[in-house]
Amino acid sequence: MPKLELTPAQKSIILAPVGNPRAVFLHGPAGCGKTTAAVERLRYLLDIGVRGDSLLVWVPQRSLGRPYSTALRGPDVPAGPTVDVVSLDGLARRTLELFWPLVAADAGFDPLRSPTFLTLETTQYYLDQVVEPLYQEGAFGDVTLPRNRLMSQIIDNLNKAALVGFAHTEIASRLSSAWTGPSSRERVYEAVQRAATGFRDYCLAHNLLDFALQVETFMRFVWSRPECQAFLLRGYRHVIADNLEEDIPVAHDLLRAWVKQADSALLVMDEEAGFRSYLGADPRGAAALRDLCDREVLLDLQQVASAQVMALGAGLAYSSRSPLRQGQTAAPDMADMRSALAVDQWHFHTDMLVFVADEVEKLVHSAGIAPGEIAIVSPFVDDALRFALVTELQRRKVPVRTHRPSRSLREEPAVLCLLTLAQLAHPHWEQRPPASQVALALTRAINDLDLSRATTLVRMLYRSKDSQPQLREFGMMRSEAQQRITYVLGERYTGLRQRLMDYQQGQPPPLDVFLSRLFDELLCRPGYGFHNDLDAAAATASLIESVRKFRWAVETSDNDELGKRYLAMVGRGVLAAQYLRSGADPDEAVFVGPAHTFLTENRPVSYQFWLFANSPAWGRRLYQPLTHPFVLTRHWPRGTQWTDEDEFQTGEETLSRLILGLTRRCREQVYLTFCDLNPRGREERGPLADRMQNLLRQARRQPERKGADGFGTGDAEHAIPGDSLV
Repeated sequence: MPKLELTPAQKSIILAPVGNPRAVFLHGPAGCGKTTAAVERLRYLLDIGVRGDSLLVWVPQRSLGRPYSTALRGPDVPAGPTVDVVSLDGLARRTLELFWPLVAADAGFDPLRSPTFLTLETTQYYLDQVVEPLYQEGAFGDVTLPRNRLMSQIIDNLNKAALVGFAHTEIASRLSSAWTGPSSRERVYEAVQRAATGFRDYCLAHNLLDFALQVETFMRFVWSRPECQAFLLRGYRHVIADNLEEDIPVAHDLLRAWVKQADSALLVMDEEAGFRSYLGADPRGAAALRDLCDREVLLDLQQVASAQVMALGAGLAYSSRSPLRQGQTAAPDMADMRSALAVDQWHFHTDMLVFVADEVEKLVHSAGIAPGEIAIVSPFVDDALRFALVTELQRRKVPVRTHRPSRSLREEPAVLCLLTLAQLAHPHWEQRPPASQVALALTRAINDLDLSRATTLVRMLYRSKDSQPQLREFGMMRSEAQQRITYVLGERYTGLRQRLMDYQQGQPPPLDVFLSRLFDELLCRPGYGFHNDLDAAAATASLIESVRKFRWAVETSDNDELGKRYLAMVGRGVLAAQYLRSGADPDEAVFVGPAHTFLTENRPVSYQFWLFANSPAWGRRLYQPLTHPFVLTRHWPRGTQWTDEDEFQTGEETLSRLILGLTRRCREQVYLTFCDLNPRGREERGPLADRMQNLLRQARRQPERKGADGFGTGDAEHAIPGDSLV
């Protein structure tokens, strides 16, 4: 993409003398060049001699700091100390490690022992030990959730308490006061409170710090100490804070104090955003920071989306039912958005997916559009949908990357293969995987081995002796069976089996070391399943990192015990939080994932495909019976009940923000795809379909331009010309 021409407003921000004005609040819709101006401001400060170690770039999460990190790696950046690009959790951990002896006792820890910082996975591991007795006694009542989801909601409650700034002992009372359903749910909230309090006590007793305790300890015992605060404020004299609307309340509190002391500050906020509200983001708190600034600048000249796409976004977002409609009086011109919208309807979702893959193939191979300029989004992406789309695109030789935050590590085929091989390599663990699982592992580990022949191998060679799994030699099969398998595959099987046997000799290495050696010494070699497979390599790297962090956090040096604990937790669905990142470059592959996930990447594309546009899941929050993302905020009046009307209005506002976020990150065209039957074979109707229907009706009432008849660039048989959407 060519470099964007800077506007006078952007230049005025970039070239402003240091301290004149001291603090600037920059806001506007997404796609108007705010981050571009902030990055160039960072370059300017370095060019005029500001030391890199006196500059702080503040972002809500590391991925949002990528534009700054990329700019700082450029060849034209002046030599000198590095600039810190951090989020609150990164700064909290770094500072806690530095001031630990000073604050540990006051915070309730043992100052003579080093702290152990927990990942989300190891947090679930320790929380499971607290939850297990509550689970066995039925304390969670009629709330039936997978173990990992139950614990993730308890963790979310602790996070909300720390990020909002209220005591973790208030979780149950805040949830109960807003509940309007049966009183039995209040007893469940009490169980949630017992689990949260028990886990917090366990962490304090063992010097464990999960994310919530890191933030709480930093804010209460580090930032509140004058000497610690002075250390940070004197070190970082210039602050650039981006995507404030996605940040948390206590981060806004910290910035409020920081901006008052800094020599210069640039605060950047997207309007009508806040897509991470369910994780604690506080757009209202971000907007309040403008009162601290000496100058306010609004950028509203769209530099990403075309006028037609912007008209489409306005038409869908500012509907009669949208809470964002206030102040939006002008109705969008339907003719302006015709070239920006293609609507296609199908009976079965499988036909819809084939159509989407065909359209993507045309864009990439016929129109010459870069794969990274295409995004396929949906309100949900389950394993079946992900597999179907990825398979269809790969069949058409279109590179694709996927990211599902809810997808656990153990659901990845390459990971399941590695864990199965680990069980076979450590028979003394007495964890005998099912024969079907072993067959699937062999098909993944050995190139060209299909499931039928793998099943034959397992049936003849997989045995259990004294509860210990064993793979027997290939030569023990009958001659005709060997010929059916083929001797080439038999040789590869023998190589794999011998490698597993070798690991059983001598002292067993840590599980992460075993996995690393197995991948490097065998599975990535020609003839085996991970050879030239970047996705499998990425999955292996994530698994090794997960095991290694688990080993660091668990207090035992017995490698066998560590391995057995890890596999047991994975089998129970506890360690399910290590998210997989695709190995593909974002600029070189089509994105497939949930709409919210695409928005949090904050990168524009030229074409978007919105799947299942008639699904009620658009704008609807996830079912979370043990927590509440809107009640556990600073803005919800304590003691006020959450009603159906609150749920409806919040859903409508969420959908409007989602529509605006997507369209403001789309340059050329949006494809809306509908299907009569969802993957479960049921008819659906949702709020996005209702808004689309209203637009179509308005289009019929407005005069046509250029002889156009309805929306859609696809096959006329599937285009929706008006009221046919039912």
